[in-house]
Amino acid sequence: MENYDLNLIGIIASTFVGMILGALWYSPLLFGGQWMLAIGKTPQTIGSTTGPIVGSIFANLLTAIGVSIIFALVGVDTLSTGVGVGLTLGFLVVFPALLSDNLFCGWGCRLLLIQSGYRLLSILLISLTLVYLG
Repeated sequence: MENYDLNLIGIIASTFVGMILGALWYSPLLFGGQWMLAIGKTPQTIGSTTGPIVGSIFANLLTAIGVSIIFALVGVDTLSTGVGVGLTLGFLVVFPALLSDNLFCGWGCRLLLIQSGYRLLSILLISLTLVYLG
């Protein structure tokens, strides 16, 4: 197995950056109300958020590890390259996957834009954090 010489501090910081963005993105301050409307929920019917939050922490950690491995494989060492790789992952890997899910599930354009917007910005911020702390 290869040693990618991953930056543990960068991965942990990136995980928290993704979580902070998610807390803001899905808050009433930004898109929380529109997101709940798009998924047909209300604050009263959303249920316990403990499981989803723990799952989101794990998902953000996996994303940070994955981006970090890709950075190591590609040799990202500049901000512009990090931004380019982050945008490529967001627009050409994550967005098409969400688009396909959305088209088959019929979730609607609003949910696609909210979900994919968060994922795109999250990967970009994870990329910036990894470059900055790398």
